[in-house]
Amino acid sequence: MNTQIPAPAVCPICNGSGWEPAEQSGKVRRCRCLESARVERLLADARIPKRYEHCDLDSYVPNHESQKKAKMYVQRFLDKYPQIDVGLLFLGTCGVGKTHLAVALLKHVIIQKGDGGLFYDFRDLLREIQGSWNSISQTSELNVLRPVLEARILVLDELGANKPTEWVRDTIAHIINCRYNDKKLTIFTSNYPDTAGQPGEETLTDRIGARLRSRLYEMCKVIEVRGKDFRREIKQANYRF
Repeated sequence: MNTQIPAPAVCPICNGSGWEPAEQSGKVRRCRCLESARVERLLADARIPKRYEHCDLDSYVPNHESQKKAKMYVQRFLDKYPQIDVGLLFLGTCGVGKTHLAVALLKHVIIQKGDGGLFYDFRDLLREIQGSWNSISQTSELNVLRPVLEARILVLDELGANKPTEWVRDTIAHIINCRYNDKKLTIFTSNYPDTAGQPGEETLTDRIGARLRSRLYEMCKVIEVRGKDFRREIKQANYRF
């Protein structure tokens, strides 16, 4: 019985040297196999949830005019990147594709532009920060926040989802203010509208406060996304016999 472990595959372009000939120059350059490995590492470090790993612009099929415009704005953002200084704030009800578009943007920046980025559901981020206060924890608040504050591009999903306690608002303020001052691009999504559509409906300002909402006007272009609930349509299609 042969128990030998097969040798790792060697890149046919550089033969494992890490260098390949540059076209028509007679010089060498970093092999594309290294760039591929780097992109894989950046995607793994981005923390994109498995549920959204498939998301890209091609797979986002609008069913409403606002979704077509949202997709167009994302494409314009990517066409201008990195020569762009404002992020995006996607507002809309559940299931209209806000997170899909945000992840598609993040993946494109990583794969096509070669820049690192980070995805966080805001609720998960707050739980990690709170967990770092535990004396048994092997992490600290600084360790949790550093990659969030330093990421070249950050997707912060479900802004305003947590109950707006003083601690939550202080934490949001710290993250947003640091990224604003450092001119870091941030992509937000939120289920809360800018203006209440009916009496008693909470707005994004109600959830994060007027001061932070004002700051977001400077940091982001607001994109309102409406339409049918993609999740409901998919579920109904799966139950057809």
